[in-house]
Amino acid sequence: MRYFLFSAALLVSAAVPQSSNLVVTPALAQSEDGFQSFLSGLRGQAERQGISRRTLDGVLPTLTFNPRVIELDRAQPGGAANSPIPAFAPYKARHVDAARINRGRAKYQQLRGNLSRIERETGVPEAIMVAIYGHETNYGSYTGDFDLLRALASLAYEGRRRELFTSEFLSALKMIDQGVPRSRLVGSWAGATGYPQFLPSIYLRLAKDGDGDGRKDIWTSESDALASIANYFVNAGWRPNVPWGVAASVPSTLDRSAIRSKLVSPRCARVHDRHSQWKTIAEWKALGVRPTGYPVPRDSELASLLEPDGPGQTAYLLTGNYRVILDYNCSNFYALSVGLLADEVAR
Repeated sequence: MRYFLFSAALLVSAAVPQSSNLVVTPALAQSEDGFQSFLSGLRGQAERQGISRRTLDGVLPTLTFNPRVIELDRAQPGGAANSPIPAFAPYKARHVDAARINRGRAKYQQLRGNLSRIERETGVPEAIMVAIYGHETNYGSYTGDFDLLRALASLAYEGRRRELFTSEFLSALKMIDQGVPRSRLVGSWAGATGYPQFLPSIYLRLAKDGDGDGRKDIWTSESDALASIANYFVNAGWRPNVPWGVAASVPSTLDRSAIRSKLVSPRCARVHDRHSQWKTIAEWKALGVRPTGYPVPRDSELASLLEPDGPGQTAYLLTGNYRVILDYNCSNFYALSVGLLADEVAR
């Protein structure tokens, strides 16, 4: 869930030389005294939300400002409305590669008992769960090594998205109140943690106990992590027995201006702007758009058309379940790669 929250920004130097002509970046201009004063203010907010004094006394005195997370946040790739969109093919080659496919197939077989049970309970396909696991942490091989509480508090103090990061910081404190060890709260610089890379607020809302031990351990229990991923998808509206989409060929005669969507998405508008109008698979076939992959959605299923590399290249007919993958990470490249990896894992 998660990285669409952390896009857009200017590159900030990671180091500033000592010089009389020094230009101080916003990250380095933050002071430790200011950070500690900010934490004092957060304490009252935390107490009003019911966070225990024990947790606050155990955490707040240990935190120091981390300028590195501010630099990483500001160095995220730009998403300006007029910036060119790169080709999908190189991204696909890196993220749906033989190594990730083979590791995914091995995990699929290793975890088949739990996966099949979770699919029966939720309707979320086994391979989709595995593909999310593979994309987020390369099947658990790397989950991040930032102290989440320090990172989130620093990002909240910096102030550009104070409301968001303050909320996530308080959610992380609530996790400790619920029994999650402080040592578990390690992850990405942006606050995502565990095998599924959940933000703290998502953990509180959607994490599941997948192995019946009474804990929601998304850091060491693959069963819990996969059940939590499936629960996220159910909550986002996944429909059982509907493919995410299918590769397709588009005739050169297709009038793309006639199928352009007139809808404006309230979230990730640039991502959704690349999608066509909704039509049934039967209607697409009547326009000469032919599915070339498998499985093919039913003729009555609504789908939109996406041509990530432009006319003449592989296109995709995308169902409503594709939008659920976008909810996890609002990037067409990410969502396409998850779907394609899932298809390969299930072969």
